[in-house]
Parts: sequence; structure tokens; C-alpha cells
Amino acid sequence: MANAASGMAVHDECKLKFLELKTKRTYRSIVYKIEEKQKQVIVEATGDPTQTYENFTDSLPSDECRYAVFDFDFLTPEGVPKSRIFFIAWSPDTSRVRNKMIYASSKDRFKRELDGIQIELQATDPSEIGLDVIKSRAS
Repeated sequence: MANAASGMAVHDECKLKFLELKTKRTYRSIVYKIEEKQKQVIVEATGDPTQTYENFTDSLPSDECRYAVFDFDFLTPEGVPKSRIFFIAWSPDTSRVRNKMIYASSKDRFKRELDGIQIELQATDPSEIGLDVIKSRAS
């Protein structure tokens, strides 16, 4: 199941972990990495349900691209608890051009594998995925 544009396959674990996050809320976040040698997207890390958003953003590398999913809980203005699943395409300015190109060309196909994403963000800098940005996009 390689992507024609970039030749990247999606490891089954990527979909299984996402399903657990979505249905069982086993994880707060999942960070995905493209393994260039194996030409596939793999799960690099998961965050447990108690993980804070700040812990999650701190776990993203400062000089490499990643895909990530975060299950964000919030209260509506009426005080009703809700949750939104964010897909984040993390592509820091300091990452290599080749790295950025591979992630950009594989993103849409990979995102289609994860059924249930509600909001997508693309970020090149930590300020673009700050808690204030997440809160404003969630509501």
C-alpha cells in the first residue's frame, strides 16, 4: 500500500493506535515518523491520557518533521465538555528540505488512513501550534 506520490506505506500500527485513541481514549497523543529506509510511516511515540498539551508539543523534535494526532478536551462556553481530534503536520523551518518534501508529499494519503480527524493544522514553528491556537480552532 505505497503512496504513488512519495512511495511511503503506512504501517498497520499507525491505524490501530489511532483507533484506540479515537474509540477507547487509550492515548492523548500519537507522534508518527516516516522511516525513510523502510519507506513507511510508523508510530514513534504515544502519550498517555494524562499527558498535557505542553508535554505533547515539547515532545516534537525541533529540527525534524513529524505527523501527530492530539485528542484535545475542552469546555464549550456553556460549560459542556467536548473533545476534538487534531492532526498536526509538523514541519519546522530548521528541518532538511528533503525531509519537508517527503512529509509534504505523503501527508494527504496518510491523513486519509486515519478516519476521524476533525481539525488539521500545519506548523513550521511552535507558535503555530500554541495552546491558544488549539483552543480557538477547537471551538
